[in-house]
Parts: sequence; C-alpha cells; structure tokens
Amino acid sequence: MLDRDGLAAFLRSRRESLQPEDVGLTRGPRRRTGGLRREEVAALCHMSTDYYARLERGTGPQPSEQMLASIAQGLHLSLDERDHVFRLAGQHPPPRGTSSEHISPGLLRILDRLHDTPAEIVTELGETLRQTRLGVALTGDASQRQGPARSLGYRWFADPSVREAYPLDEQLAMSRLYASGLRELIAKRGPGSRAAALAELLLEESADFREVWATHEVGLRPSETKRFHHPEVGALELACQTLLDPEQSHRLLVYTAAPGSESYEKLQLLAVIGTHRVS
Repeated sequence: MLDRDGLAAFLRSRRESLQPEDVGLTRGPRRRTGGLRREEVAALCHMSTDYYARLERGTGPQPSEQMLASIAQGLHLSLDERDHVFRLAGQHPPPRGTSSEHISPGLLRILDRLHDTPAEIVTELGETLRQTRLGVALTGDASQRQGPARSLGYRWFADPSVREAYPLDEQLAMSRLYASGLRELIAKRGPGSRAAALAELLLEESADFREVWATHEVGLRPSETKRFHHPEVGALELACQTLLDPEQSHRLLVYTAAPGSESYEKLQLLAVIGTHRVS
C-alpha cells in the first residue's frame, strides 16, 4: 500500500541531507538552500520537477518501479534506503546481488568527482550503468544501447564493426578473453544465470564465439592497458584502473594516459571536442 506521507517525508529528508558536492554538482556563490533543490534532484532522477515536487508534497501518483529506481539512484541511496523507498511506495523492492543495477553510493561519489577523466561503472557482464561525460565521448553513449547489446562481450561477437580498430592477432586475444571470462562467470553464477543466457545467445548467433567457446579456456586476464580507436582523435593507449564493489560485482573503470604521451594529448583534445559533441 502506498504511504504518500511517509514517502514524501523520506524523500525530503534525503534531498535536504545532500549537498551539491555529494552528487557532482557545483555550488554557486549565491547558494543559500540547505541541501539540494527540487529541480536538481529531478534532473538527477531524469524526471520533471513538477512530478518530483508532487511526490514530496504527497500529492503525486504511485511511482512505477522504473521511477523509484531512478529516484533511488539520483538520491544516491544505499540498498537498504532503496528498499525502504520501494516499500513506502507500495512496490516490491528489486532483487539484490549481481543482477541488481543499483549502484552503491560509494562508487557514485567517486564517479561524480571524475569530471575530467573517462570513467564508467559496469556490471560483471560488461553492461555500462553510468559514465562520466568524457567516458561518453570515449566509448559512446551507453544509454542508447538496448537488450543484449548493452554487454560489451555480446557486441564484440555480434557486431563486427566493434573489432575493426584492432589487428587480427589482438582480435583473437580479445575473443578468447571474453569467452574465458564468460565461462568462469557461468560456473560461478549457475546454468540459470544471465551469463548462461548470454552464452546461449552467442552460440546461436556467432560462429566466432562458437569457435573460441569450444576451446574451454579459463583463467585469462585482461591487460591493464586498453587500446581504443576513436573516430575523431584516432588511436589511444590508456591505462585502466578498476575499483570493485564486491556486493554487486559492479566495477568502476577509470581510463588515464601517461603525461606527455601522444595519447595524453589526444585525451585532452577529446575533452574539448567530446564535451561539445555530448552537449
């Protein structure tokens, strides 16, 4: 049952406890408001200010599960707080664990501070959940990807254009790496897992996947160095640092270039042209 007053009070308390710096926003010199403004929270939650304001006043409709998930992420709620919001709204909380796409507040706080760095938060299946602006400029807008194509491993085998920027020997190494990782993930999560479903789909659709899958390789690990071929700045060689959320197996990937290198200069250029293109 929807508890409008309880939901309204909880949303107000969480909004008022957050500061602009907590969510990657800049505090203006004339700011007097304690906490975030309603319009700021609405933007973070990808909804209209009027809709969010009605929820805080206790006059809005019952939010859908999708709306509640956006609110929980926009307000940087913990899993316990997210579940509380769902119950106040008369909805069943989503499952926890590795199938959850709710990003922990800790990872979000770090990502929000990486204004000038390509970074993304991904699931164990390589689905990008959140990106910095420079991350979008580097790897494309993940919000435009739907279904299995959200997974980098799926795109690698199902879309030949993804591999075009790599030499043939490196393409084979990457194919072996993705297949090895997926095989280990299925052993860990079980035959009914999303990883198993992805493997079944690729076995149907990709001859290249069937070939590397048949070798039963495990134990391959990615290199710290990642190579990209960007359509506007060309080849980039970046170091990839990873921070793991063990509870949900989400990974924060941060891409950096060695100062003074050609890739560093190209990354600075991408920060300029990429920001304009994303805007």
